Amino acid sequence: MTKESILILPGIGNSGRGHWQTRWQELLPHTRRVEQQDWNHPVCGVWVAALEAAVRSSEPHVVLVAHSLACLQLTHWAASTRCRIRGALLVAVPDPEGAAFPPEAIGFSPLPLGRFAFPSIVVASSNDPYGSIDHTRRCAGAWGNRLVEIGAAGHINAGSGLGDWVQGQALLSELLSR
Repeated sequence: MTKESILILPGIGNSGRGHWQTRWQELLPHTRRVEQQDWNHPVCGVWVAALEAAVRSSEPHVVLVAHSLACLQLTHWAASTRCRIRGALLVAVPDPEGAAFPPEAIGFSPLPLGRFAFPSIVVASSNDPYGSIDHTRRCAGAWGNRLVEIGAAGHINAGSGLGDWVQGQALLSELLSR
């Protein structure tokens, strides 16, 4: 088993230098990113397989930290895996049926709405262009997640100006302490 306890799951395009996920990976020990074959043309099954392999090398001592499209990756993975994890933080859940959903992302719909077998927290912004707050509330309820609404923070990405995103780190610490 590896020592990693945090797996970073970026969305489409990967998380760049100013993104809180990248900053966390640099700041927090035992953190690694789940790499994808193609960050710009994601295929759900391929992304889910990469996540399955990463979790298998770390289970059950891992917490997943997903942003945007990776939240959908995590949801599809959770619906099909037998792996055990400590928990998951899902940030900025996009709506795969929404007008702004990237057409190059293949296979992420329909979205599984079964209850997760692990503790999880969903973080939502009231003005996320990729997923409405109502969509996120429905998903969080179906998945059995705790929902944290942080107000108008856009897509909760580098453009949101969150820096190291201390509030998110507190939520991550809550999951790690379980």
